[in-house]
This record gives sequence, C-alpha cells and structure tokens, in this order.
Amino acid sequence: MNIFKNAALALTLTAIGFTASAQKSFTEGVINYDVSTNGQQGEAKSFFRGDSSSYQSQMGPASINILSNVKSNYMVILVDVPVASIKKAAVLTPADIEQMKDTEPNYTFTPTTETQTISGYNCKKVLAKDSKSGSNTDVWVTNDITVPANNSTKYFANAGGYPVKFTVMQRGQTVQITLKSITEEKVKPGTFGIPKDFDKITLQELMSMGGGR
Repeated sequence: MNIFKNAALALTLTAIGFTASAQKSFTEGVINYDVSTNGQQGEAKSFFRGDSSSYQSQMGPASINILSNVKSNYMVILVDVPVASIKKAAVLTPADIEQMKDTEPNYTFTPTTETQTISGYNCKKVLAKDSKSGSNTDVWVTNDITVPANNSTKYFANAGGYPVKFTVMQRGQTVQITLKSITEEKVKPGTFGIPKDFDKITLQELMSMGGGR
C-alpha cells in the first residue's frame, strides 16, 4: 500500500509541477512597458493580434505609434503632436525597410546562470553581442509566456525566451524597456490601420521634420 501511496504522491507532485510551469501563450492583447530614456521615465503600450502590432510611446509633446508586422516587411510611423496640430503617417517603402534593417543590430546570445523575477515572471539573463558594432547588452528573458514579436522585441527573437527587460535604440536614443504587464483582450478595430485624419508622407519627409526614428 505504501508503494501505491508513494507512486500516487509522485504523480500528484509531477502534475503540480507541470501546471506551475505551464507556458501561457498570448495571441491578442496589450503589453504595458516602463521605459527610461536619458533618465526620463515614461510608459509605452504594444497592442498585438496575430502578426500585427502597434507600439505606442510618448516623445516630448509627440505621440509615436509604430505599426508593423512580425515579418518586418510593413511599417508605418504615426506622429501626433496636438499642440502643433500635426498628424502625420510615414509609410515606409520596401527600400526604406531594407535600409533600416542595415542599421539594426545583429545579436548573438550567450545564456548565463543568473535568474531574477521581473514583473512576476521567472527570468534568466542572456548576454547579447552585436556583431556589427561590437557592443554588448544584457537582456532578461522568460519562458513563462509566448507573445508575438513587436518592433522592440524582434531583435531578441533568438535569445531563448520572451524579452522582459532589455535595451534598444529608438529614434536615435537609447531606451531601457521593462515589461510591466500583459493583458489578454480584444484589440479595437482600426488599431493597426492609418487613421483617416493623418496625412501620409514619406520617411524622408518625416526625418526632415525632426521626427525620424
């Protein structure tokens, strides 16, 4: 009887272990981030559904919204500056996207044994080295969840987990990003489209306005 009891206990503990480590998969919802740029604290949101994402952040008086897809062959940068009555949508051409890819980092990853709980997720530190610039950065990833990549996390697709705390370059500035929460919810219609009251311009025109990436 003791043998059966011990076997039953072992199976129960194993089941509990599998339940505790079960990976949550998100396919649609919103991610809230804490961001830090040049010592300035702020927040950002990333709405996602399927292969589409809308990464929204604030840069001074301007609200920036980057629309993109997982394949990275579509990108629109929406700039909304209410105080200046500016609403522009820079639609990137395939040539623009290829040029931007040339400037993006190309990381190789080395896992470490360091672990940390960040925003409730079990994370491990991975060392990321950019083969283009030779620079190094730390990225904390988790295997607790799977989430479609967005314009900021796509650089760490091969880091061994979903990025929770990391550093990227956005619009020429170094930005420290920490995932704060993920909510599974339906994304509003039109989230991944260009609003009708935005003027479509080129990336070059946006750069000339001082609002480039």
